[in-house]
Amino acid sequence: MTNNIRPASMERITTPALAQAFIDEQVAAVRAQVGDKKVLLALSGGVDSSVVAALLIKAIGRQLVCVHVNHGLMRKGESEQVIEVFGKELDANLIYVDATDRFLDLLAGVAEPERKRKIIGGEFIKVFDEEAAKLEGISFLAQGTIYPDILESDGVKAHHNVGGLPEDMQMELVEPVKLLYKDEVRVVGEALGLPHAMVYRQPFPGPGLGVRCLGAITRDRLHALREADAILRAEFDNCGLAEKVWQYFIAVPDMKSVGVRDGKRYEGWPAIIRAVNTTDAMTATIEEIPYAVLHKITNRITAEVDGINRVLLDLTPKPIGTIEWE
Repeated sequence: MTNNIRPASMERITTPALAQAFIDEQVAAVRAQVGDKKVLLALSGGVDSSVVAALLIKAIGRQLVCVHVNHGLMRKGESEQVIEVFGKELDANLIYVDATDRFLDLLAGVAEPERKRKIIGGEFIKVFDEEAAKLEGISFLAQGTIYPDILESDGVKAHHNVGGLPEDMQMELVEPVKLLYKDEVRVVGEALGLPHAMVYRQPFPGPGLGVRCLGAITRDRLHALREADAILRAEFDNCGLAEKVWQYFIAVPDMKSVGVRDGKRYEGWPAIIRAVNTTDAMTATIEEIPYAVLHKITNRITAEVDGINRVLLDLTPKPIGTIEWE
């Protein structure tokens, strides 16, 4: 599987046996490609990069160097969780880089979505190049590219794994799950022995909250988005929707409306809830959220998150709306 086209004869991976066959095939392919050299992996902690990490550890062990870059666009507590799970529990060869200021300074004043994605993707590669320069024998860059990323990189959106790579990048790519759909990646992840909660964690885009803090990113609005998103996730956990809904998140646009708080006029941003179900990320339906849950989420966000004074619900399926707003 060296090209970017999935063979029509390739069977959907739906069972542990099919997953194991895929794992065996990719372990052999990775060993043949890499040899005795080292591989650098962008480990976000999401489903795709976690499965790739587990697969590569199985194939090449300590030759894999995992780098977690905190670009300042992670969800609340996410970098801490990556360090805990991979650095401590799984004993991965993990390097942590806090590049928050570097990314946010580059993104200041940039409102165009594709440009934001290109900046984030390009800067990711620069960070990895810098980390690779500190190490010896790094010849490969592993990525959690999956098949919808490849399909959608042609005209729909630039994915940081596909559309943001600089032409002069010195590392060869290792992309073992690039011909799989998201549901297949999960089956492979469980076959690799990863924790169920990690494998079925909702997907998170490479550009992170950068494509959910709509328009030009500001630190105050990014902070409000992170806090509101944490409340949404907590309440979905509390009511049992977390395991039922494929992806759910908050988007915060660069606009304000007037409200009332403590008896005074209060201008704030709206928090937009998006909750969708899908099997392959190519189409998506809207999850119906009970009004009691929506009321609780609304009350918590507007009471606890400074800067947000409205909560809206996005009811648009894909198509016509993409899953992400940007």
